[in-house]
Amino acid sequence: MGYRTATGNGRGTASAPPMLSIPAGRRIWLCLQPTDIRRSFDGLSALVKTHLGENPTSGHWFVFVNRRRTQIKLLAFEEGGYCVWSKRLEQGQFAALTGGDGYKRALCHTEFLGLLEGIDLVVKKRRKRYKLVA
Repeated sequence: MGYRTATGNGRGTASAPPMLSIPAGRRIWLCLQPTDIRRSFDGLSALVKTHLGENPTSGHWFVFVNRRRTQIKLLAFEEGGYCVWSKRLEQGQFAALTGGDGYKRALCHTEFLGLLEGIDLVVKKRRKRYKLVA
């Protein structure tokens, strides 16, 4: 996730707000099955239809995590086209979330942001992350 900085040196700070903002009224669906993260627009939209039973052009966000939980991709349909956003961890793993119907689970905004930032809301602790040394 990118961060804005006042100095313009390109280095993010932990206190800066995330650049990824969640539009009001959007649902966030997490695919509970591990996903081949090499998939992109067409492959992920096919998974949304077949595995999640949702319409990929609905405007909702669809989140996919690989088997090792070190990479995450988000598929969204915005203003006439698909968007894919991805994050790969240099250290640590994304939290394992369960529940839902076995294929998908709705995430609230807090759960989604916690997942990206390494906060495990089940055990209420921050997961290990790579830290840039100045």
